[in-house]
Amino acid sequence: MPHASDGHAGALEPSSMDLGGRSKAKSQSSIAASAMTAKEGGSQRHRNKQNFDYVWRSGLAGGLAGCAAKTVVGPLDRVKILFQASNPQFAKYTGTWFGVVTAMRDINRQDGLRGLFRGHSATLLRIFPYASTKFLTYEQVRSILIPTPAHETWWRRILSGSIAGVTSVFLTYPLEMIRVRLAFETSKNSQRSSLSRICSQIYHEQPPRSAAVPTIPLANTPIPAPRTGLVNFYRGFSPTLAGMLPYAGMSFLTHDTAVDLLRLSAVAPYTTTKSLNKDPSAPPMLKYWAEFLAGGVAGLISQTAAYPLEIIRRRMQVGAVVGDGHRLNMTETAGRIWRERGWRGYWVGLGIGYFKVVPMVAVSFFVYERMKIVLGV
Repeated sequence: MPHASDGHAGALEPSSMDLGGRSKAKSQSSIAASAMTAKEGGSQRHRNKQNFDYVWRSGLAGGLAGCAAKTVVGPLDRVKILFQASNPQFAKYTGTWFGVVTAMRDINRQDGLRGLFRGHSATLLRIFPYASTKFLTYEQVRSILIPTPAHETWWRRILSGSIAGVTSVFLTYPLEMIRVRLAFETSKNSQRSSLSRICSQIYHEQPPRSAAVPTIPLANTPIPAPRTGLVNFYRGFSPTLAGMLPYAGMSFLTHDTAVDLLRLSAVAPYTTTKSLNKDPSAPPMLKYWAEFLAGGVAGLISQTAAYPLEIIRRRMQVGAVVGDGHRLNMTETAGRIWRERGWRGYWVGLGIGYFKVVPMVAVSFFVYERMKIVLGV
């Protein structure tokens, strides 16, 4: 009996151990499954870009990135507009780096620090919805055109960026028009320089009386601006759209390509960090200097690709201020620039353009990527 009892007890012991082992294995399996579920959930949240939560967070991140970038280069932006639009008071400074410094010095001497940031309030009013729409649209269009890594091609990237740029500029162009006119204004008359005054001036701009129009062949007659109307706020819109296609497209294409190169296994240990990633399934984040580098290269290439069209756009935007009041179309404006300065006229201010756009785009992409982390997208 004792033997039998021992035998029974012995028989129970292995069964208990087996149950304990299975219980332990089940527990470990549950933990692993939970971890996998959490990882998949994070990955799903990372991939699902059509939900409202992702949309507003990515839009906010883009808007803040745009404001930060524009604030960094505000004074350079003011001088660049004066150069591009051939402001008579500052035309003598164009063409040299020393001219940029001299122009900034004269503005500061005449109007103080506020003069260097004239038009900046309108810039921020425009840039937040502009950058927000641009980054948001890019994320959405990219997720449609490039649903999987297998669809990743250069033309899909550049198309996504171009669509994003065109969408954002269409929605915010009137604010851009106001910003340029505020920045172009150099008068000390505070009433004339006010936001409401500029808006009223643009709205009511009209061409000279027909008697003042020179007699020239009909085919070359400039198209007069409307007497009044909201359409005046879209002066220079056609070259803006034409320029945005290469600018935004090349900007996003170059940035994404540079990021891919900086994530290659050969350089990844030096250029990437995992410490900032909240989603374990997301690709590693670039270190701050690598992100600045990718954005800077994107700004350099995109600015070069679109600069001549930007010159034409600026001249059309301020045509009523420095011209004869007639609204020249894109071809006529390009011809006038050629007659005035030759091919060099299409590249006036390019040096300061690089000096402004490279850090601006770098800051924009950097802040956007970091704000996505802060906002949980």
